[in-house]
Amino acid sequence: MTETKILVVDDLQSMRLTLGGILEDKGHEVVTVENGYQAIEAVKKSHFDVVFMDIKMPGINGVQTFRELKKIDPETAVIMMTAYSVEDLVKEALEEGAYAVVYKPFEIEKIVRLIDELLQENVLILVVDDQFGDRETLKAVLEDKGYRAATAADGAEALRMVEERHYDIIFLDIKLPGMSGIEAFERVKHIDPRAAVIMMTGYSEEETVKQAVSSGAYTCIYKPFDMEKLLVLVEDIIRKRES
Repeated sequence: MTETKILVVDDLQSMRLTLGGILEDKGHEVVTVENGYQAIEAVKKSHFDVVFMDIKMPGINGVQTFRELKKIDPETAVIMMTAYSVEDLVKEALEEGAYAVVYKPFEIEKIVRLIDELLQENVLILVVDDQFGDRETLKAVLEDKGYRAATAADGAEALRMVEERHYDIIFLDIKLPGMSGIEAFERVKHIDPRAAVIMMTGYSEEETVKQAVSSGAYTCIYKPFDMEKLLVLVEDIIRKRES
């Protein structure tokens, strides 16, 4: 199972220990800090998939901290926490893009459900194809199904993107200008071994396909795509990662 990295920000030690312990028991990697300044420093050093942020904290409050975190790492999902009636701050946080607000004392099952929802929404897919129509069509289909998708026109662009962030699934065309899809695949796996790579081709290239799959590619699909099968494949990869 791929660990989800979670940051818990709360000035109460008991709350940090309780929530942190519960999340660790569920298999997540957890870091805890006691104030907004420490949270900002933590996010500068590392990407967190989810941040649980107390709204009422001394020094810099949760909403102010949230704003700073989103500047540093816009992809981090922030869940605000409060035990108080602070409707103005709650409204402010939600309007500015906080994922949700949970109220203390926590319903643990609700916390777990929120993380499960976030994991589904946070799947990030990269489509690498030199044919504009093919890559944009596939991107649109994936986004219609609720996934986040980015595109690259060649292997060099794809490598730059993979160096900058983690992609859960990469659709990689075998025939690319300059750097071949196989060469790009080998370099992608060196940069990010966790990425599941699906090779794509519109040609009959059995030896090349065999080479890619034997080297660790998840599978190879053929153009024109059967979109229903393609989406089932994506769901299958996600299920295996979470089990």
